[in-house]
Amino acid sequence: MSVTIDAGKCNGCESCVEGCPVSAITVDGGKAKVDDDTCVDCGACAGTCPSEAISQ
Repeated sequence: MSVTIDAGKCNGCESCVEGCPVSAITVDGGKAKVDDDTCVDCGACAGTCPSEAISQ
């Protein structure tokens, strides 16, 4: 698995979606989800998350 999203911390703001250079993250039901097949494990999403819900 590339990155982990803590659904309890995620507020669905979509900052990670905008920050992901390979479009590996979507927001569904108000929570972010990562597509492990697309993710390149660059960490850009973690750097944009104001809730600190994403870790590598």
